[in-house]
Amino acid sequence: MPSLDDIDRRLLALLQTDASRTNQDLAAAAHVSPATCLRRVKRLVDEGYIERRVALLSAERLGPQLTAVVEVTLDRQGAEHLAAFQQRAVADDGVQQCYRTSAGPDFVLIVGVADMAAYNQLVERLFTQDANVRNVKSYFSVERAKFSTTISF
Repeated sequence: MPSLDDIDRRLLALLQTDASRTNQDLAAAAHVSPATCLRRVKRLVDEGYIERRVALLSAERLGPQLTAVVEVTLDRQGAEHLAAFQQRAVADDGVQQCYRTSAGPDFVLIVGVADMAAYNQLVERLFTQDANVRNVKSYFSVERAKFSTTISF
């Protein structure tokens, strides 16, 4: 896979802040021709640097949401047990992010649900019904001081 040059990096940085730009606007902001911009962005998509383009929704406008950071420790950490829990976690709509971790819990989940009742349902689905879940620690957000989807490179 070829390495990224300055133009690729500029395009990626610009797209991270606003992927809805027209090709003309993106080309102007990146200081390249529209044809070069179109070709470069297509290559970045084809090579997997750009996975997908999405809309970020306003949590404030859509109503209150309960956000929790959840640490999960399994009783048995064999590869098949870790894979089984991970598969169930990533399939659950309430789990927004799932990280396998080391030197601490086995998983850290970022959970977003409507309210405490919805959180309790998630707990029942993912933790209570799984005999391999040894320990769960949940930390509930009281304020989101920063949120970013930008990747530094």
